[in-house]
This record gives sequence, structure tokens and C-alpha cells, in this order.
Amino acid sequence: MKIVGVIPARGGSTRFNNKPLANILGKPMVWWVYQHSMEVKCFEEVYIATDSEEIKTVCENFGAKVIMTSKKHDTATERLYEVSQQIEADLYIMINGDEPAIEAKDIVKCIPVDFNKEEFYVSNLMTDFTDPVEVVDTSNLKIVTNKDGICLFISRSPIPFPKGGMNYAYQKFVGVGAFTKKALQYYHETPRGPIEKIEENDSFRFIENRKDIYYINAHCKTISVDTPKDIEKVEEYMLGSGEIPVYTLK
Repeated sequence: MKIVGVIPARGGSTRFNNKPLANILGKPMVWWVYQHSMEVKCFEEVYIATDSEEIKTVCENFGAKVIMTSKKHDTATERLYEVSQQIEADLYIMINGDEPAIEAKDIVKCIPVDFNKEEFYVSNLMTDFTDPVEVVDTSNLKIVTNKDGICLFISRSPIPFPKGGMNYAYQKFVGVGAFTKKALQYYHETPRGPIEKIEENDSFRFIENRKDIYYINAHCKTISVDTPKDIEKVEEYMLGSGEIPVYTLK
């Protein structure tokens, strides 16, 4: 099986322009994601997919393989689809460029032990919330699955609502997912549904059309960078946790 890692790195952003190049401990954020992705032994290649010449130059300077993609993409999944049209693989692993704390040992958890490369398959990672305040934070996506790990619903609202009891571990989205080429083709050819438009979450491209997405609890620490204020939290964690190696800063 040929498995490749792809890191979407969009240049333009209304909330955080050129976010992939944000400085984290002396290195651009996308550098950290790339280092962890390169540690995944089953990846045949790791690519950074961007629409920015500036990001391309920075990434190539630290030795990354870069694929230029369209500026018209609204979602990282659509950018991944474009990569799948250029790079042949049996499974495409998307590692979001704003997940600098994600480690190789967790990235691999979205890769199935057995799958048919010709069929539809999508999986994603999630993890448990450790701070109750995060559950009500609308920047965090809450995941609800059935007993088989298939996603039922995703929302920025706290779901499920604790009417009958409080004995429930809430799970949040982690920006790592696996897709076969058929799944990416389906995504590309299927129009956005009403819930996807309301929630602004493209996983609903599958959920609204009764296509299964498996969510695997990686039980990992994740700090996604949505705004500049998140940089401080990431740096504090990287320096103090001992769980993530601090690479030599040159």
C-alpha cells in the first residue's frame, strides 16, 4: 500500500493571515507539522500543499516537497483532492497545518489495519476534552459517534446535551484524517448540503449523504492554532510537557 502524508497550508486567511508561517519557537508552524509527519514510517512521501509562493519558498528552504494548488479552494479537503489528482496513492493522510503539537505516534492512529483501496473510506482523529471550559468554546468541534465509531454529528455546540446525566466524556476534533481516492472523488463531486453550510464543517459532505466517517480516539494532546493568541499556549506546552521533542533551533 502506498500511503502519503499531505499538509494543507493555505496562505490567505481573514482571521490569521499566512498562519502556516507563524513563528513557534523560532520556526514556522508548518515546519513543526512537517517534522512530526516525516517521523511516520509508513508514509512513502510527505507533501505540503499550498496556494502561496511565499509558503512554497519557505517550505522548500527547509527541504519539504511542495505541491502548488489553487487559491479557489474553500476547504483543506478540496485541496487534498487536487493533490490526489497529481499524486497516485492508496491512502492520503491529511495533517492540518495548524496542528503543530500532533505527534507521529498519534497521526498513524487514523490509518486502518485493513481497507480496500478501491472503495470509499474516511477516518479522522478525535480526543477527549480535559478542560470543561473547552467544551463550551465554539472554536472546538464536538464529535458524537455510535458504538462502532461512526460519526453521527459534529457541532460547535456542546453535544450531546447532558439532560439525563453528566457521566459522559466529550470528544473534540483533531485535524488528522485518512481518505481513499474514491472518497476524495465523492467529496469533490458532491455539492454542499444545508447542515454543512450552517456549521461550516465539510465533514457533513459525507454525513448528510449517509457516507460513514470513522472517528478514532487518539487520546492525544492537541492544540490547534486558530488565532495568534494560541501561539503562546502551543509554545508553553512544547517547552514544558516533555511529551514533544523540541528540535534543535538553528
